[in-house]
Amino acid sequence: MNLSTTYLGLKLAHPLMAGASPLVDDMGMVKRLEDAGASAIVMHSLFEEQITREEQGMIMDMELSSNSSAEAISFFPQPDEFRLGPEKYLEQLRRIKQAVAVPVIASLNGTTPAGWLHYGQLMEQAGADALELNVYYLATDPTETAAAVEKRTLDAVRAVKAQVKIPVAVKLSPFFSSLAHFAGELETAGADGLVLFNRFFQPDINVEELTAEPSLQLSGPEDLLLRLRWLAVLHHHMKGSLAVSGGVHDGIGALKAVMAGADAVQMVSALLIHGPERLAQSRATLAEWLEEHEYESLAQARGSMSLQKCPNAQAFTRANYMRILNGWRA
Repeated sequence: MNLSTTYLGLKLAHPLMAGASPLVDDMGMVKRLEDAGASAIVMHSLFEEQITREEQGMIMDMELSSNSSAEAISFFPQPDEFRLGPEKYLEQLRRIKQAVAVPVIASLNGTTPAGWLHYGQLMEQAGADALELNVYYLATDPTETAAAVEKRTLDAVRAVKAQVKIPVAVKLSPFFSSLAHFAGELETAGADGLVLFNRFFQPDINVEELTAEPSLQLSGPEDLLLRLRWLAVLHHHMKGSLAVSGGVHDGIGALKAVMAGADAVQMVSALLIHGPERLAQSRATLAEWLEEHEYESLAQARGSMSLQKCPNAQAFTRANYMRILNGWRA
């Protein structure tokens, strides 16, 4: 079965890749990912805060308010909480590139179009085949408009694209007010693809200690549903690549993502739970399903369940929304 795909201009044997996670910090694990058949490896992000702290001797970008309280500053992680600092990150990127034959995608995580973005160029020089710009930004300022939030991201994309020649994908949250339109704006700004989606930190409250408690909650198959919706919506409108991140735990989940329009499938939680070998299992399941249903290639399935043939996606989604509600019986 021909499972080949193209993502960000990279020719891949199949769509299943290792998404951004701490697994890449261990070279033994990196080799296991390649041995398990990962078509590409995405490094976890280098954060804006790490770079600005090192370059400016402070944790926050100079654009942030100078009257921030000491308590607020204490919320930010300390340097020793990061596994890899900027220089060690670049060194690890070089080591991974030398160790594996598959493409390696580096990642930058930040919110402002500032000087830290030049690290994209350093990642390119270190051997990255592509760059993932992870836009993890929660708009909490009531005076900041939706247009300003979008402009912040568009400016960052333009700044990165002006400095690198390798492809750049933008990893988004699902909470933009007009995601389909914004996706087109990102393409115009130079983005070569989109990754759907990053996941926001969801703190819990300890009612006894009166503290906010961070917690790591891995994705589950139910998280894929939101991503399928937007893959299906964007597939027909995007010229660049689409990747899914979050919710794919097996070959059937990967198949759904491809049918909705994904060119690549990033797996993380399933690998953390089951180990890198989950990649090989998922690839086998994907190939078996396609063969059993007489598909000739993965390309034949890609986008087959998108909304391309539905002229009015809004009417389609509202009609099914009403159908589901009216079909409920207590």
